[in-house]
Amino acid sequence: MDTIRINKGHTRLIAHRGLSGLETENSIPAFVAAGNRSYYGVETDTHVTRDGRFIILHDDTTGRVAQDDIHVESSGYGLVRKIQLKDMCPAAGAGSWILEDRQDLIIPNLEEYIRICQKYRKVCVLELKNRFLPEDTLRLVEDIRSLGYLDHVVFISFSLDNMICLRELLPGQELYYLTGEYNTKILEALKQYRLGLDIYHKALTKEIIEELHGHGILVNCWTCDSREDAERLASWGVDFITTNILE
Repeated sequence: MDTIRINKGHTRLIAHRGLSGLETENSIPAFVAAGNRSYYGVETDTHVTRDGRFIILHDDTTGRVAQDDIHVESSGYGLVRKIQLKDMCPAAGAGSWILEDRQDLIIPNLEEYIRICQKYRKVCVLELKNRFLPEDTLRLVEDIRSLGYLDHVVFISFSLDNMICLRELLPGQELYYLTGEYNTKILEALKQYRLGLDIYHKALTKEIIEELHGHGILVNCWTCDSREDAERLASWGVDFITTNILE
């Protein structure tokens, strides 16, 4: 099994949770697989553990992707790192268990994700899950800055408060507001805080893309795995497509 090639024109593709169509989502193998391919960026999700460490996971709990089920934000970093992810590689059988101790199937931390993107020269598309405390957002920014890769990170979040905080900290940073819909209120927020739009792909139309471009706003969309849908979006001029399997 491999990625599905599409005619993408000038649209750039972002690997959703790493190359999660081929490897366990948000895992080191998924990030490396994306790094070895032509993706513009690698998207992932970050939470803050109880003791203030940044870890990479989509859900609030680990049960869907791991053998053990814990709530990560109320757990310590040491416990989170002991959790072993399921092997979602199709060759192993989706959701199968890895019996041996595989260090690449632990829940990654922020630095591991950044370092992989840095090694393969990929843009980091980093989602802040839930509402971050301002002090946690500041620490996140400073941690990435200390790794020397802040200029290559795009921040995204469904929390407008997170986006506002990031805009205050990083006046020139590329930031995208995540949403499942589009309306005038969202457009006004994008203009006020100088944000891009990261929207559910089925909520987009050619007219919406043209309106946003008319205001100088870039458009990313998630999560599109249909060749037909992706090629239509590319023909409409969408700037980015976030995908599990297309390339």
